[in-house]
Amino acid sequence: MQNRKLELKGIVPPMVTPLIDNDTLDKAGTEKLIEHMLAGGIHGLFILGTTGEAPSLSYAVRYELIKLVCEKVAGRVPVLVGITDTSISESIRLANHAAACGAAALVSAPPYYFAPAQQELIEYYTELADALPLPLYLYNMPSHVKVIFDPQTVRILSEHPNIIGLKDSSANMVYFQSLLHIMRDKPDFALFVGPEELTAESVMMGAAGGVNGGANMFPKLYVDLYDAAVARDLDKVRELQNRVMEISTTLYKIGKYGSSFLKGVKCSLSLMGICSDFAAAPFHKFRTEERNKAREILEKLNVKIVNP
Repeated sequence: MQNRKLELKGIVPPMVTPLIDNDTLDKAGTEKLIEHMLAGGIHGLFILGTTGEAPSLSYAVRYELIKLVCEKVAGRVPVLVGITDTSISESIRLANHAAACGAAALVSAPPYYFAPAQQELIEYYTELADALPLPLYLYNMPSHVKVIFDPQTVRILSEHPNIIGLKDSSANMVYFQSLLHIMRDKPDFALFVGPEELTAESVMMGAAGGVNGGANMFPKLYVDLYDAAVARDLDKVRELQNRVMEISTTLYKIGKYGSSFLKGVKCSLSLMGICSDFAAAPFHKFRTEERNKAREILEKLNVKIVNP
């Protein structure tokens, strides 16, 4: 275990994983996407999260993606790597690979399938953090892993020198406010929010930033929103929040899928000419009718369509 200080704040997009097929990275698209986001001023980059389809990817693709992203980013911003797995051994192996490639930190949601109790979470993350070569962010994603980090559990785990923060994707502001309250005397423990609709509000209440999927497409929008929230520029926040909500209530609502958000982001990136929109099994990319809807939405948002 190495306790490295990482003072990260701002917008840290959870990068999609550009794919050609289920076992082949879209390398050119990955590199183009990275440069697109960096040009928008992002503060960090998170790979192999939910938006990155990590549970659907082979280990070979995960390892290849880590190496490619770290090489391409080349230290310009911190790279955070998701190591969520049902096997602690696989999480540690992936973490060691990430460290060797130059990643800055790791991110882990609780092991899924059997739902652990709070004491089991404390024991698991203590064991995991002890074995990791990089600092760790906890990842609260109850809709996907069937368990939530109790605020008191977060408080206990924050005492571990290698656990430095948490990303909350619960979309529950009462819960997030509870985290901010219980951690109020530990400003070095960074609390990030996932849902972009809640980022400005959360930052104004003390969050470190947002891990916003929309920043794959529109990085500058979310960076500007973060900056406006930090500056308490409420007029600017309202203006940018309206645009965020336009994206959220249209582009992410195409089709009746639990995966509509992911498909909407990947389809948009394809329409913008940035990367492939292939989605890993068991999902598939938008069909023609859905793609046309996405194109119409982007055109209304004044986005240039490169690949109709």
